[in-house]
Amino acid sequence: MNAKVERMEPAGEVQQGQQLAITPMAMLQIAVQQGADLEKLQKLMDLQERWEKNEARKAFVTALTAFKSNPPTLTKNKHVKFGTTEYDHATLDKVTEIVGKALSQHGLSHRWEVEQKDAAITVACVLTHEKGHSERVQMQATADTSGSKNSIQAIGSTVTYLQRYTLLAATGLAAKAQDDDGLGAAVMEQGVRIDFETAIDGAADADGLEKLWKTIVATCKKTPKDMDSYNALKAKVGEKGKQLKAKR
Repeated sequence: MNAKVERMEPAGEVQQGQQLAITPMAMLQIAVQQGADLEKLQKLMDLQERWEKNEARKAFVTALTAFKSNPPTLTKNKHVKFGTTEYDHATLDKVTEIVGKALSQHGLSHRWEVEQKDAAITVACVLTHEKGHSERVQMQATADTSGSKNSIQAIGSTVTYLQRYTLLAATGLAAKAQDDDGLGAAVMEQGVRIDFETAIDGAADADGLEKLWKTIVATCKKTPKDMDSYNALKAKVGEKGKQLKAKR
């Protein structure tokens, strides 16, 4: 008695020397061809969805790493002076123009989400990869009533400020001072320290605070002799971290 053994192959038989990529989608195609029941197909579809999300996350990390390996240069292009406070900073339009172009070269884009609840203004910068994975940095502050701003201008000023600093925190960038020939200043500029202190106060979650701290460290490396600013900001970040942890 001769037994005939048949081997089931999916449509499009794999040629000798070729290797079939074992992905959830490939498994799903095989299951459909073999008449799998609906429950099995649903499980494979769920598996495929989780696989795609994980692949998108890995692509995001790879793209952001490539972006940071050759980051764009941001120069402080505007001088601000009011009362006894005086400092330079990079304007939002310049930051957006330079960073947006550099991000797009790696399949990344950014957008902001703005929310106002009572006196608190919250801005979140969302970085998104072309494969769909997104990550966000969120900060919060009250309206900037300094100077002679009216209520709308005060809100607009805070939104602009938070948009600039959430984008810088999300990408891990810091603006360089003008005309310092890359040598860095002996001490951190007063305006920069004030900006960091305000950003720390406005950090809405631990992830945003951690990314902000990395930006602070990168800036402090340019003024290695200014340990007072470094220690003060480090202590402020630590205290803010305790406050965020207590809210959980």
